Amino acid sequence: MGKGNFSDEFKRDAVAQITERGYPVSEVSQRLGVSAHSLYAWKRKFAKASSGETEKDAEIRRLKRELTRVTEERDILKNRSGPQPACAQYKQPVLCCARRAVADGLLVGWTPLKNVAHGPMRT
Repeated sequence: MGKGNFSDEFKRDAVAQITERGYPVSEVSQRLGVSAHSLYAWKRKFAKASSGETEKDAEIRRLKRELTRVTEERDILKNRSGPQPACAQYKQPVLCCARRAVADGLLVGWTPLKNVAHGPMRT
C-alpha cells in the first residue's frame, strides 16, 4: 500500500463505508488500497465533524430498541392465553368476585341481588 494523496471526498466515502454501511475496516482497507491506520485516522477526523449526527443516531437506535421491547411486551399481554380469572367471563366482575368471596366464607351476611338494573345475575 503506497502513499497517496486522497481528496476529502474520497476519505469521507471511505469512512462512510465503515460507519454507515457497516463494512469492516480491513475489508475497506484492502478494497481501496489504503492502510487500516489511515482509515482509523480519517474516521477520527471526520467523526468529530458529524458528532451531533452520531448522537442523534445513537438516540434513534436506543428508542427503536425500546419501542421493540415495549411492543413485544404489549403483544404478550394482549395475546396471552392462560387461565383467566373467573370474573373475566361475566359482565359484572364485582358481583362475581363478591359471589366467590361468599362461597369461600370470606364475606358473611351478604346476599346477592337478583334482577339488578343490568339484568339478571348469573349463578
